[in-house]
Amino acid sequence: QEGMPQTLSSTSMFTPCGFNPHLHTSKEGEQGGLIFQDGNLTSASLDALIQHLIPTTDYYPEKAYIFTFLLSSRLFIEPHELLSRVCHKCIEQQRLDDPVLDKARIRKFGPKILQLLTEWTETFPYDFQEERMIGHLKDMIHRIAPCDEAYWKKMNQLLQALNQKLATLSHGQEGIVKISTAVSDKLVAFKTKPPSIQREILSVCSDPYTLAQQLTHVELERLSHIGPEEFVQAFVHKDPLDGTKTCFGEQKTSNLEAYVKWFNRLCYLVATEICMPAKKKQRAQVIEFFIDVARECFNIGNFNSLMAIISGMNMSPVSRLKKTWSKVKTAKFFILEHQMDPTGNFYNYRTALRGAAHRSLTAHSNREKIVIPFFSLLIKDIYFLNEGCANRLPNGHVNFEKFLELAKQVGEFITWKQVECPFEQDPNIIHYLHTAPIFTEDGLYLASYESESPENQTEKDRWKSLRSTILGKT
Repeated sequence: QEGMPQTLSSTSMFTPCGFNPHLHTSKEGEQGGLIFQDGNLTSASLDALIQHLIPTTDYYPEKAYIFTFLLSSRLFIEPHELLSRVCHKCIEQQRLDDPVLDKARIRKFGPKILQLLTEWTETFPYDFQEERMIGHLKDMIHRIAPCDEAYWKKMNQLLQALNQKLATLSHGQEGIVKISTAVSDKLVAFKTKPPSIQREILSVCSDPYTLAQQLTHVELERLSHIGPEEFVQAFVHKDPLDGTKTCFGEQKTSNLEAYVKWFNRLCYLVATEICMPAKKKQRAQVIEFFIDVARECFNIGNFNSLMAIISGMNMSPVSRLKKTWSKVKTAKFFILEHQMDPTGNFYNYRTALRGAAHRSLTAHSNREKIVIPFFSLLIKDIYFLNEGCANRLPNGHVNFEKFLELAKQVGEFITWKQVECPFEQDPNIIHYLHTAPIFTEDGLYLASYESESPENQTEKDRWKSLRSTILGKT
């Protein structure tokens, strides 16, 4: 297990751990092309796994299996192709092509196939942005509906719920204030001439608790748009058994990327706010303010904003401001830094995250449920899990053991992203967070040198060249 990211097993429906871990109570060995070890499904051919997903009159796959397989199958087969194969097999097995249908039999099978389709649309709604997917759904219902009128109603509810979800997601994506990466290094020119052109954070929100809560709003809003499949699609390679194409033309990971952009923006915003004020005392005040915000983020369980704030304060243009830092009570900052220290593969942070995840499981209020992981580390863990094990075994079987671990990590994330934000939203602050001008790295260095002059020749040379390129001064 060395080096494997540890996760707390959650009792949520998504993670295998919430069930009896035996995905099938069978002895060692093989059953319908599925290989078991200690009662756990470890590997199988893709065909056998697809067969295992398909309900019959007296069988329905476990929730854990459905989630794990739908999440990972896209590494081998596109969702529309999978759904097409599922439908074909159902038609064959339930003889839905027969001129006279066996109604009693189909009444046993109908609710099960509808349940499977419902779970698929609820957990992976983005799969159904494709017309072909909806086509398969409708074809299935046309075949079973003659046996029971209620199936039409059920199908309509499913499609309505799906449309609503997709509308909310796409509307949400537009509604998220577009991050402005528009950069304003020219602000440095105004630095020495008050009043400042820039509204600064403290004029928009001077209470660290409020700002931490608004950051949590932004984080949860952005998280809610990330589909579980994006984690897998980010790492799609060619499938060795299908040398012709990758499974996805363009990787469908836009929400994931937008979230990483937000993290970077927050780092730079923190650094800009600190480097901007002309007076040392004001800069120290901004640093102390952000330390308090970060501390409150930690208490809330918002580790992503916490890490972004610490990263912003640790950027060289900020950390070189020795005179400014000498005015700051740094004890609180060192405690936070220690929490997010990367040593031992982020041992301290992982311990804190497990604590928050545990609290979340027993929570009575939404506020205690909040867990917002340090996102780029979560992606890195999933990346290493993906790189560290093969998708297929030498015999061509799908390495299902790997995908159970993947489903455990992604499933936990899904539980967290579904938390409703308990804090009231302040549109003014949120707008500022997304649109306030930020410096590029060069702008930060220039602002930093203008605040506390260079200490050595390298810094002096850099200052000189930045003054000429940004300010047009020699």
